[in-house]
Amino acid sequence: MLNYFTDNTDILFHFDHLNIEEIVAILENDYQQAQEYPFAPTDYQDALENYRKVLEIVGDITANVVAPKAAEVDAEGSVFADSKVEYAQGTREALDQLAQAELMGFTLPREYGGINFPTTIYTMAIEMISRADASLMNIFGLQDIGMTIAKFGNDEQRAEYLPKFASGECTGAMVLTEPDAGSDLQAVRLQAQENEQGEWHLRGVKRFITNGCGDILLVLARSEPGTKDGRGLSLFVCYGDETVKVRRIENKLGIHGSPTCELQFNDTPAQLIGKRKFGLIKYVMDLMNGARLGVAAQALGISQAAYEEALEYAQAREQFGQKIINIPVVTNMLIDMRVTLESDRSLLYSTAQWVDLRERLEEQISRLKDAGKPYEEENRRFKEASRISAVLTPIAKYMLSENANRICYDALQIHGGAGYMKEFTIERLARDARITNIYEGTSQLQIVAATGGVINDVLADEFDRKEKRSYKGVLAKLTDYLKEIRQIFQESLKYVVDKQDKYFQDVAARELVEMYCFIYVGYLLLDEADLDSRKVFTANRYIVSALATARKHAEAIKHEQYSDLLHADKILV
Repeated sequence: MLNYFTDNTDILFHFDHLNIEEIVAILENDYQQAQEYPFAPTDYQDALENYRKVLEIVGDITANVVAPKAAEVDAEGSVFADSKVEYAQGTREALDQLAQAELMGFTLPREYGGINFPTTIYTMAIEMISRADASLMNIFGLQDIGMTIAKFGNDEQRAEYLPKFASGECTGAMVLTEPDAGSDLQAVRLQAQENEQGEWHLRGVKRFITNGCGDILLVLARSEPGTKDGRGLSLFVCYGDETVKVRRIENKLGIHGSPTCELQFNDTPAQLIGKRKFGLIKYVMDLMNGARLGVAAQALGISQAAYEEALEYAQAREQFGQKIINIPVVTNMLIDMRVTLESDRSLLYSTAQWVDLRERLEEQISRLKDAGKPYEEENRRFKEASRISAVLTPIAKYMLSENANRICYDALQIHGGAGYMKEFTIERLARDARITNIYEGTSQLQIVAATGGVINDVLADEFDRKEKRSYKGVLAKLTDYLKEIRQIFQESLKYVVDKQDKYFQDVAARELVEMYCFIYVGYLLLDEADLDSRKVFTANRYIVSALATARKHAEAIKHEQYSDLLHADKILV
């Protein structure tokens, strides 16, 4: 039988070379949880074996239950009638299977019915879910809602809501966007009003809400009358009860199995999460970072599916007396797709590990504080992990979602006219991919989010350490190329900063962010090639191509290729 975990040699490579021993030790409280929970691991190797078994289960379900029904789910979509939303039959069956396998509380604590897995392992599961059916990820991948309650809610809220997520009894939704507040969440207007008894009620409209028909809703609302910015917003949790009316579901280009809803709140009873006024600036930002990592994994799953479809078609299709895979221009496209897939996976899982480290160090600091022990070193490392994950998360979301669209485009091209027909899977994948570089922050907003860290060169120490490593053979030459890319980046950055022009900095941001990504991913691939000779080809192809692109970006910046943007108001009339 097919298995999306054991059949994917690249995922297995990353799993076999995970560097999460410290992360798991903190997560398991130095494995003391094994004394209370029978299935908790007793040591790191036991934990890895648990992770492998669960990922094999995910790989089996996705390949043999979810993927075969994906086309039917796409055709059927979600049904809306009498203000009620019903999932497609294949979606309901998939969610039932995942709930029976106890996979709906992937990262939730065991005391609430979760399996307490690291974000990195959860990210691998999301990739496989998305390869099978990207729309299912939009329900399965909303487990971050439960983690937000676990992290910022009170004990009563955790006890009330988390077991319902973990059992699969309830699904959730992040209820943020409004008709006039898309990416600009500071403009949210939905009102949260507190009565004399301290009870909160929500009133207003939300739009474009993924899985808005969910049972448990996290809602960003304006709690401070008279305010107009993010400081007047708080985060609330409520049930999708009779006071929440689904006004419509959107008729979308893709991900048809995931209902996108418009909601009307009619004095809906709600509970405040955490503190007032921290809804956007702390809780939603934390939630969005998790969601962006999830969308990056979703994009990678779609990319993997598209590549597999293109490869299979090229191996079977004959033109001009030969298989089209033997036509050099087609071969080159497939090779580029494979290299992009592997480099994207390296970036994604490295980012996930930094996010994991940040989360776990925060937990460790809290434990040390409670025990009255010093935590200066942990705090220093927490700040470092926070800086690095803050720049890598938007970069990963940007690069992987853009690459997913490119891979799907090329995969459809390899299919020729047949790929444009609904009978072929690639047609659905191309539609599904398109949303990944739009929702949870467009690609342009990811560049904005990453720019500060790039300009401040937060990975400088990482790059310095990498440059001191010794490599042999062809890898030594690739090291020289990466050093050249870094020099090109530094010269370009200096040129931008010396101009002291914020507008020009914004114009050059995309090129700077991409060059920074080339350096980071290049070193990841170099280290992988040092471990496994099969990775040498990927590292070589990626780094050589990255060097050529970096030179092009530098020329665009130094010759102010985009200076016409300064006069856009005159040009675009």
